[in-house]
Amino acid sequence: MNKITKSEEAWREQLDANQYQVCRLKGTERPFTGAYYANTTPGRYHCIACDAELFDTDTQFDAGCGWPSYYAPVNDEVVTEVEDFSHGMHRTEVLCSRCDSHLGHVFPDGPPPTGLRYCINSVALRLEPRA
Repeated sequence: MNKITKSEEAWREQLDANQYQVCRLKGTERPFTGAYYANTTPGRYHCIACDAELFDTDTQFDAGCGWPSYYAPVNDEVVTEVEDFSHGMHRTEVLCSRCDSHLGHVFPDGPPPTGLRYCINSVALRLEPRA
């Protein structure tokens, strides 16, 4: 995967204020407000910042947390996981491997087959519906 790097000014010009807050400043959208937390349209989710394919609706499930949740990315190379000790917690942050945009966090309480719950901000994604 070819890495994309840009200045913060370039990211600020490309992304809207909410996208920039989440993707570049590691913010979080409010639960149950994102466009995709209850999505039923089949397709693939792409990174809003660089268009990398990240998650498929076939792995999406309702975790009841208010954010879109997936039990696996499209492959192990598209996301990077980093320890996160912010807000007095120990979590695992999920980044887009291509552009280092913050996507959300992954937790070990998901369904089979992986047992993982990738809890991802809708604002960091763009759904490309299946034809």
